[in-house]
Amino acid sequence: MLGTTTTLKVATPEGVTFEIPLASPFSRCLALAVDVAIIFALTVLLGQTIRLLAIAASGIPVLGPVFGDFGTGAAIVLQFVVATGYGMVTEWLWSGRTVGKRLMKLRVIDERGLSLGLKQVIIRNLFRLLDMMPSTFYLLGGFSCLVTARCQRLGDIAAGTLVIREVELAPPALGDLVRAERNSFADLPHLEARLRQRTTPEEARLVLDAVIRRNELTPESRLELFSRLADYFRGIAEFPEEITIGLSDEQYIRNVVETLFRRASV
Repeated sequence: MLGTTTTLKVATPEGVTFEIPLASPFSRCLALAVDVAIIFALTVLLGQTIRLLAIAASGIPVLGPVFGDFGTGAAIVLQFVVATGYGMVTEWLWSGRTVGKRLMKLRVIDERGLSLGLKQVIIRNLFRLLDMMPSTFYLLGGFSCLVTARCQRLGDIAAGTLVIREVELAPPALGDLVRAERNSFADLPHLEARLRQRTTPEEARLVLDAVIRRNELTPESRLELFSRLADYFRGIAEFPEEITIGLSDEQYIRNVVETLFRRASV
């Protein structure tokens, strides 16, 4: 794979750079195998249902011809609907993941490191038909993944998407990231749980990277970055004023990091 890169580097306007590992062709192939098996099972199940309806209606003089024609037409479009609809529904509802991608810990994202949009979901799944051309199974899509620098099939190129590998971050040395004083967020575990639930893995990596690399920023960039991050996370799960009063934006984000990466108590 000439010119292939294994990570996506994203630089924010505030001067923070973070890396996201890209999925390999092999891991994408395994995820695809799982999804194809599911699509095949759904196609067979729906096909059998249509056939049973056609058989049941065949004995009725009025409905027999109607269901016969319907069954023939439905069988033609069934595979297309299931193949494209399966990917669209699962990737949209599960934030860029199908069943196969969930098992392989992969996710589809915007190529700029942003969340996936509905338009992108539709485009990349419609292009799946082109990726499967010619009749050889996924020859064109597989070749595209091998020769593109960021392992993109044609659908990814058209939609502006990438498939990344989700990695479990080792709990950081929180004592080095947060100040000695107690995290006041711990007084409200229900709000901490809400914060964890609403924070995506990409957002968690970004905010952790910001805290780790804070000393690399100029004072102006550092203030602006933590101000924006604090405003964003206040919108995700707003903690009451009595426990946040006196906290600087940077300390607020350090509390967020400590909350997100703290080991669950046994």
